[in-house]
Amino acid sequence: MLVDHVPGPGQIAHADADWAEPAGGGAVVAAQLAKLAGACDFFTALGDDDLGHRSAERLAGLGIAVHPEWFGQTRRAFVQVDAHGERTITTVGPKLRPRAVPPLDGYDAIFFVAGEPDVLRAARVARFLAATPRELPTLLEGGVRLDLLVGSGTDPGERYDGGLDVGLLVQTEGGLGCVADGRRVEPAPVPGPVADTYGAGDSFAAALCFALARGDDLDEALALATRAGAAVITGKGPFAAQLSPF
Repeated sequence: MLVDHVPGPGQIAHADADWAEPAGGGAVVAAQLAKLAGACDFFTALGDDDLGHRSAERLAGLGIAVHPEWFGQTRRAFVQVDAHGERTITTVGPKLRPRAVPPLDGYDAIFFVAGEPDVLRAARVARFLAATPRELPTLLEGGVRLDLLVGSGTDPGERYDGGLDVGLLVQTEGGLGCVADGRRVEPAPVPGPVADTYGAGDSFAAALCFALARGDDLDEALALATRAGAAVITGKGPFAAQLSPF
């Protein structure tokens, strides 16, 4: 929902508009990969309820091949977007993590967002494996080498202080760009008015994974990723303005 400001303690915010979309890091990554690569298989967990089935239909409509495990109740989130496009998120319900190991042979690139350690270990069959530090305990338990670890450098929930075998570490910093293995990278120009920053970081991460997996050098890959992060914030919600070559 669009609010005049994110309320502090005891305050009231007034919303101008609201809408609903399936979101979360996995969905945003899958949608951006589908736009850049032309296809994406999304192995996920959804509640066997109305929200879960509607989410699967919407994601399929974005060109994603959705492979859901149906169990539990779909997690919801309320997102407040202020006049500057910044978002604040409140989640409701536990996170559903895929439990079954899907068939993963033959993939050039896999982006691990959430799941059990056995799923992560199976994902290492891919030529290129990326992950987000949001699931750090799972990554530590899984114990596989990651070609790319990418996440927010300002979100305490994505803090990373070491302990993994990582080829490339990239930490995003919103409008300040990102830091790639200690080297600061400037953000790309935003190609229009800022509407909503939701999904910028995950779109950046997905584009970086795509570019590195297809063989781009690091500078080329970071250029594509920063463009993807800048593009998405010009649209309402995470999907409307994601970068697409088609």
